[in-house]
Amino acid sequence: MWSSVLRLATVATLSTAAVAFPAPAPEPAAVTVVERAGVTTLTVAQLAAFTPFTQFARAAYCAPSKIQGWNCGQACQAITGFQPTLTGGDGDATQYFFVGYWPANNAVVVAHQGTDPIQFESDLTDLSIATVTPSTSLFPGAPSDAQIHSGFASEHAKTAPAILAEVKRLFALHSSTSVYLVGHSLGGALAELDSLFLKLNLPSGTTIKGVTYGLPRVGNGSWATFFDAKVPDFTHINNEDDVVPILPGRFLGFQHPHGEVHLLGQDDAVACPGDDDATDAQCTISSVPNVLAGNVIDHLGPYQGIYIGTSSCT
Repeated sequence: MWSSVLRLATVATLSTAAVAFPAPAPEPAAVTVVERAGVTTLTVAQLAAFTPFTQFARAAYCAPSKIQGWNCGQACQAITGFQPTLTGGDGDATQYFFVGYWPANNAVVVAHQGTDPIQFESDLTDLSIATVTPSTSLFPGAPSDAQIHSGFASEHAKTAPAILAEVKRLFALHSSTSVYLVGHSLGGALAELDSLFLKLNLPSGTTIKGVTYGLPRVGNGSWATFFDAKVPDFTHINNEDDVVPILPGRFLGFQHPHGEVHLLGQDDAVACPGDDDATDAQCTISSVPNVLAGNVIDHLGPYQGIYIGTSSCT
């Protein structure tokens, strides 16, 4: 069952509207926030600062032939000056991915393609989910009781060495020390794995930032705790009643790391505390308590007006 998640030839084929956005805003910065019933309400400025990362996640669904010339339609047009240097994947056995240099932020960006939300939901709810111990060669120092989803681990291992080598090359070429990991759905799971993988395998002064969308759970509580300690700048953005972020279930031992941002509507979002244990009704774990309460269509967006999926690669 899990192999089917990693071998989808067509992703996110639902018809959605695509919205163009202006040139990238700076990454989220500390600004005044408002406390709201145990959560923190994000300002419009904070939400707008996520826009370029959303566009990178959207671009990851585009074929490498379009990414190589940064000619992927509205997503590429929204981030002028980005220089892709490595592309890969076939959208079937291996998800599309790209690595490149973002001069505006003197940073390297790594982005992964996601999967069809409807098929993804079906696979994620399968009770035969298997976990594995993180590879010691990819995740040195991970605790012995950490467990991660075996399908995600297998997919990540296919591209990890090439991505690490390219990030190192771009760091040396541009005197950069920052890398951003981005992805939606399965791409978000790969971005989570990449965030910790690169943190453990790049120089200690490296800045790691992860921004994901519709992120499924990747590992168990031990994995989440270790991840939190190593990757403090990580955000997983959930859209309204998207069901994918509550899968695989916590009853199977899975747990998200910190960093949930829950979009409640346009220009309305809250940051939820803790590791997958927020009790506020506005956080995903309470507002989508089970798959029957969710809406898989929300998995595609809109994320502040931007839809993410193959049909949005225009």
